[in-house]
Amino acid sequence: MKKELLAVAMLLFAGGNLLAQPHVNDGTSYLMNQPLDMSADFRDLSNTLFFADHLESFDAKSGEGLVNWKRGHLMPRQAFNTNGAQPRKMRMLDFPFTAYENDPDLKFKIDFVTPRTVRIRMLTTPVEPKPAASIMLAKEPGRDGSWKVTETNDKIVYSSDYGTIQINKNPWRIVLKDKAGRILSQTAALSDADSTQVKYTPFCFVKRGSDNARRINPVFTLTADEMIFGCGESATGLNKVGQKVNLFVTDPQGPETDQMYKPIPFFMSNRGYGMFMHTSAPVTCDFGATYIGLNKMFMGDENLDLFVFFGEPKDILDEYTDLVGKPGMPPLWSFGTWMSRITYFSEKEGYDVAANIRKNKYPCDVIHFDTGWFDVDWQCDYEFSENRFQNPQQMLKDLRSQGFHVCLWQLPYFTPKNRYFSELIEKDMYVKNGNGELPYEDVVLDFSNPETVKWYQDKLAGLLNIGVGAIKVDFGEAAPLNGIYASGKSGWYEHNLYPVRYDMAVSEITKKLHNENIMWARAAWAGSQRYPLHWGGDAATTNTGLLGTLRAGLSFGLSGFSFWSHDMGGFVKSTPEDLYCRWIPFGFLTSHTRAHGAPPTEPWLYDSKRVQDVFRKSAEMKYRLMPYVYAQAKECTEKGLPMLRALFVEFPDDPGAWKVDDEYLFGSQILVAPLLESGMTGRTVYLPEGKWIDYQTEKVYEGGWHKIEAGSLPIIMLVRDGSVLPHLKLVQSTAEMDWSKMNLKVYSADKKQAEGLVCLPADNRIQVVKVDCGKAKPQLLNKVEGTSLSF
Repeated sequence: MKKELLAVAMLLFAGGNLLAQPHVNDGTSYLMNQPLDMSADFRDLSNTLFFADHLESFDAKSGEGLVNWKRGHLMPRQAFNTNGAQPRKMRMLDFPFTAYENDPDLKFKIDFVTPRTVRIRMLTTPVEPKPAASIMLAKEPGRDGSWKVTETNDKIVYSSDYGTIQINKNPWRIVLKDKAGRILSQTAALSDADSTQVKYTPFCFVKRGSDNARRINPVFTLTADEMIFGCGESATGLNKVGQKVNLFVTDPQGPETDQMYKPIPFFMSNRGYGMFMHTSAPVTCDFGATYIGLNKMFMGDENLDLFVFFGEPKDILDEYTDLVGKPGMPPLWSFGTWMSRITYFSEKEGYDVAANIRKNKYPCDVIHFDTGWFDVDWQCDYEFSENRFQNPQQMLKDLRSQGFHVCLWQLPYFTPKNRYFSELIEKDMYVKNGNGELPYEDVVLDFSNPETVKWYQDKLAGLLNIGVGAIKVDFGEAAPLNGIYASGKSGWYEHNLYPVRYDMAVSEITKKLHNENIMWARAAWAGSQRYPLHWGGDAATTNTGLLGTLRAGLSFGLSGFSFWSHDMGGFVKSTPEDLYCRWIPFGFLTSHTRAHGAPPTEPWLYDSKRVQDVFRKSAEMKYRLMPYVYAQAKECTEKGLPMLRALFVEFPDDPGAWKVDDEYLFGSQILVAPLLESGMTGRTVYLPEGKWIDYQTEKVYEGGWHKIEAGSLPIIMLVRDGSVLPHLKLVQSTAEMDWSKMNLKVYSADKKQAEGLVCLPADNRIQVVKVDCGKAKPQLLNKVEGTSLSF
């Protein structure tokens, strides 16, 4: 019995260290491909800590030097029968002591990429990492020579027109300031805390007792009024202050939890700065969750590579997406309706769906075949079932003639019953375990292997070449954490990169064969934004699912992604009528629109005339608004902006705009507030400064809080005063649109001149349209009908 208790005690003692081969995650049993809490390593008393202490040497001209790190540990401390652990400096017991440094001097480097962007790198070992291209970056970051440097005995200051980086020498500290000299944030040092009550661990790295692996934890201050946004497609509160966010690609099975299909190691602050953690290792961001005044970035990486951006939200998004890449412009047809369910099983169903769409006059451009177009449901073999698809190539041709593109589902996992299972093993195209065998029962394609990518793209090419329009890039969240990849890296660094490699493989072959930037993907990491587009996963068919979807989409847009969609009504079960009617217009006021999930998703299969009418009218509204949608989308690709846009992106000087996470701007000129509760016919809405004109009722509202009733569509939709929204005549497919004739609808209350954007698909050039509002009455919605535009 004593031996058994000792074994249990040893296991508990080692709990935080088992993350190398995860069995325990912050004290609980670890389930495969669940997010990792990287902060556990920094609370483990068996680990050695190193605190950034002082600048040992530095060349201000080159931006390179050495930081001295003081060796330390966490020491238990009792205070009136309360036990805690506090960081303390220590002398090493390493042997031989002549071989190791108690307090090492390690490389620290700062580079200036643009006048707004700074790169900070720090090593935790004397060994320089080998140069390697990063697929998270669109290109190697540039160098900017406009920053001015001054040095005194105690600090080095670099300044540009947009901000300042100050490096204090002793104690070592990085201070971020805006152009006026106001401190935005700064690193936390051990000397900042009261020596009798050290309530946090400052900027440090850890050497784990279990394996001597290193993990780094940059720590920056948070101020009383600070708000943090980003970190990917997160469904929790939009402002992340007070939250602990695990950045690790998972399959949360819906946007209702703190897990994410699309975590992104990027965030921005309302104080005028943003940060990109350039790593693919797991990260846990503690935004004031365990100490209200600190932002702790617990990184599973042994080195720090941190990009800092200065500016307002639009500036930061532009800078960040210049670094990691902006999306290509998706084709016009992709902005139309995508009709789908899980799943259509046959050629006959495809033809029937197309016939019902056109007969009932639901504008639509895409029909999606999900998991059942193979002989065996879910068993992807890249071939239409011969039993149920007599002539798939002819079907694709026929549907295209009716204005429909076809999207097909597939996934990167192959079960033992899949026809390609043995071939992929024989050809070494799978992710391996430490023994060179399968980590899972299934084969997981190794996209870090060029031969695997070629095999995979050849399979997709066979479908794209016969007329398939887009590929659904499903799953991709379960790349083995303990896997060994052809890149030479383990799953610790490849797991989060897997979606980027997967997205890239599909997008590149589609672009090569069709010259179009389009796919339909679920998982993502930094770099995936280059490959549009992504959807929100398997939302619950509940009001919570609707709210989580909206928050997730807003957060995703604040993480550098321009395009995003979701399953209207939710995915899991058939959607109740009231919920579907409230969700549908939200779905059509998103960059991309798909009906998908458990049947029925098709409006004509609902007995309710209300569902049919709401679906039809919402689709008609978007198709009429297509010139607005397309022009706004094009601007997003040029500036790194999201189509689903948090209010503060357009109104950074409006304090109220920063606190709203259940409304959004669709592009720059239309404000949307979905109805989030059952039975709602209206809701309280916050309007940023200025006047707003109801798109449906033409009523005019001042900025501030209002209780607004919805119009004929169950959604609140208002247009910014002084906007020109280009419209087209209603058609049933984007292929029928006549872009030589546009109606300009002018929304004017007080503005003497209105303007908007137009972008013709023929040349993809954005043009600014300006209209003199004249002496229109403030409450009147002016319409300029039949205006013909040509550029």
